[in-house]
Amino acid sequence: MAQLTVDEVRARVESDWTRIVDVLNRKIALKSVSAEGITGEHMKRSAEFVADQLREVGVDAKVVQSSNPDGTPGAWEVIGSRIVDESAPTVLLYAHHDVQPVPDASAWNTDPFVGTEIDGRLYGRGSADDGGGIAIHSGALKALGDDLKVNVKVFIEGEEEMGSPSFIPFIEAHKSEFESDVIIVADSGNWSADIPSLTTSLRGNTCVDVTVRGLKHPVHSGQYGGPILDSNTLAAMLIASLYDANGDLAVPGVAAEEPIGGLQRDLDEASVRADAGVVDSYTLAGTGSLASRLWTKPSLTVIGFDAHPVNGSFNVISPETRFRLSLRTAPNQRPEEAQDALATYLETHAPFGAEVEVTKLENGMGWGMDPDAVATKDALEAMEQAFGVAPINKGEGGSIPFIPELQRIFPSAQVLVTGPEDPKANAHSPNESISLSGLKNNVITEALLLDKLGR
Repeated sequence: MAQLTVDEVRARVESDWTRIVDVLNRKIALKSVSAEGITGEHMKRSAEFVADQLREVGVDAKVVQSSNPDGTPGAWEVIGSRIVDESAPTVLLYAHHDVQPVPDASAWNTDPFVGTEIDGRLYGRGSADDGGGIAIHSGALKALGDDLKVNVKVFIEGEEEMGSPSFIPFIEAHKSEFESDVIIVADSGNWSADIPSLTTSLRGNTCVDVTVRGLKHPVHSGQYGGPILDSNTLAAMLIASLYDANGDLAVPGVAAEEPIGGLQRDLDEASVRADAGVVDSYTLAGTGSLASRLWTKPSLTVIGFDAHPVNGSFNVISPETRFRLSLRTAPNQRPEEAQDALATYLETHAPFGAEVEVTKLENGMGWGMDPDAVATKDALEAMEQAFGVAPINKGEGGSIPFIPELQRIFPSAQVLVTGPEDPKANAHSPNESISLSGLKNNVITEALLLDKLGR
């Protein structure tokens, strides 16, 4: 069966472009902020809109309300399918229709819920995350039309920005509806608007609460200060001991990895410093490539610390301090294993014999792409054809725990993580936007990929 040419697909996307952008503009206007209630009517309207758009491109789509693990009503989800041949490969297309809130509209240069085009980018909340993913799926399916050679199943989630509490129970309850050979998760992004990427890895995540205790009760610092250190200082010493002199995490049993599939291009330090707002005097911690430090090596962050406020403080030695550590784990390490190693280290390295108690919290598994999978090679080829340049693959330092869970539920499926974002997208931040030229090439990429998968 002959494959479509790049020029044929590009011409079809060009002729459909006005509709694709209109879908995205209308999606932005729906204000589908899941933080305002995943069961709300605004979320149901958003789901129904997405289902309508999928029906227009040939998907038998419907809106279903999920159930939370405790049995209460959950998010409004969109599921659907288009079966062209029972013997053909099946591809599951994922995106999410909920968006982040806008705490301060005055921080935006445009109305966050009115799509506004400026200098080739479309601004609006959810334009990139993840309205762009919905637009990619819609545009690709429309471009292929009757030339679609794979069976397609679709899942557009309604609570991704809330942590997806009912995602896995919903998938497991509808497993037969999502069984597939390839899963395309369109919720990540590219190296830049002009250079495509497959996301090769995601770090996992684990958290612990730590209590450090040196006294049974507070005492006067003038009477006992010196031989008795306050618990805040003891906690700081314990935290500092987790690192070596270079700033690398040095906890036995917590793994580090190199970029999955090899490092094609390291990140630019000047850009990272500028994007993060790093002060000029600060030297970036750790050793090895910057990419490995941000994508595949572990990182530890103190995300909470209980101490007396400066205002109203007085001369007393605090007896105990509690803090929370968030550990981003290497993509292929089980988070429970890293959590156990971290807890063991903390409990056995108490400064001056202080008491240390560790409470283990939630875990989320990381994920690493299979660089040798057929779908991976097809995706990279489609990207280069659509964008006209070779892709530069990249990892992500964050976590999307449902991706490894999908891999667990469907172990034979090949998972691809793509998406509409780029470094200027500002997802989750004011002035979120999507590159329209990048979006067009992403649509062409997915259409070409689906065509290749149907060989």
